[in-house]
Amino acid sequence: MKSKKAKAKQQKRPSTQAHLPIAEIKEGTVIMKDGTLRKVLLTSSINFSLKSEEEQNALISSYVGFLNSIDFPIQILVQSRKLQMQPYLDNLIKKENAERNELLKIQIADYRSFISELVEIGQIMTKRFYVVVPYDPLSNRKKSFWSRLKEVIRPVAAIRIKDKRFQDRKRELDLRVRNVSGGLESMGLQVVPLDSQSLIELYYNTYNPEISFSEQLQSVSKLQVETN
Repeated sequence: MKSKKAKAKQQKRPSTQAHLPIAEIKEGTVIMKDGTLRKVLLTSSINFSLKSEEEQNALISSYVGFLNSIDFPIQILVQSRKLQMQPYLDNLIKKENAERNELLKIQIADYRSFISELVEIGQIMTKRFYVVVPYDPLSNRKKSFWSRLKEVIRPVAAIRIKDKRFQDRKRELDLRVRNVSGGLESMGLQVVPLDSQSLIELYYNTYNPEISFSEQLQSVSKLQVETN
């Protein structure tokens, strides 16, 4: 049994949220503690080495034109993750049990056994490509030490953007997102902005790679967020 003093000391410890630069996620937008905003785009990929020399030159030219068309920084992020195959295997078991045709039932069982052995032999990895688009209305260089300390102690209370100001900044950010999306789509890439649920899952998987593999994050509507 823990003493009351030990429990009180444990309760005073700052949560993980206090150490993250994120203050809030809403309307598919990441609000940072310094007041800046972020949008994250999920993009497809292109196998550049399989293209002909003419196609490669065209892609390079399109990419250079895209970079020259933006006057703000972007971040290109590539994440490699171990592919979670258990839900797929569970679905195969359900189909196998529901199948009445004995021949198809045997084929599903053989296929499931092959996938299980393949997973045991080596880790199956998947790659995802993201583009982070920022919007920085103000510089944070003039902030005092005590202002930055307050952001660590009370991360959510450190910044409270009024709805009108948030919508104005989000509108400017959306213009940048459309510019970036158009440039990427001109190269034959598919671009999808992440919504709030997808953003939370992305950061959850990023900061908890081991836990997230075995414990899937539930819906945003069921999450209880600490705000003090």
